[in-house]
Amino acid sequence: MPDPSYALTMARYNLWQNTSLLTASNGLSSEARQADRGAFFGSIEKTFFHVFWADEVWMSRFSSRPPPGGGLWESVTFSGTWAEFCEQRTALDHEILKWAAELDPGWFTQARSGHQGTWSRPKGELVIQMFNHQTHHRGQIHAMLTAAGARPEDTDIFRTPAVYRALYS
Repeated sequence: MPDPSYALTMARYNLWQNTSLLTASNGLSSEARQADRGAFFGSIEKTFFHVFWADEVWMSRFSSRPPPGGGLWESVTFSGTWAEFCEQRTALDHEILKWAAELDPGWFTQARSGHQGTWSRPKGELVIQMFNHQTHHRGQIHAMLTAAGARPEDTDIFRTPAVYRALYS
């Protein structure tokens, strides 16, 4: 089962990877970011927006953050500009990092119900789900960026740069 160290490691990794992918994406035109590339959500932008939405959903379940509007299919939209999205994504990544740094070990064993009480799982299992979901879709974004000619950083967790590994240590 995960513990505070796991959550903090994954939150650091999340911040590093999103920074890398956003930086690589910023080198593309908006048309290239919006092009349908055959991924589940279609484009680089739509996939980014979905992950952002899902992270907001999970953080609303784990903290006092209000849940985002809409459902799965609305998750691929963002009402602001790309620059505003990048700012909000980075802010959410820092929020996730701060949340992870403040977790108590006992928190992970508590149950959390969701979706109108249709399921209940230990919070530790749900933390794994949140970080696994991010990694899954970031892999899609990485592949789409590479196919578009962008060069995001490596994705191996053990290569997380020291500057990120030192956050909240």
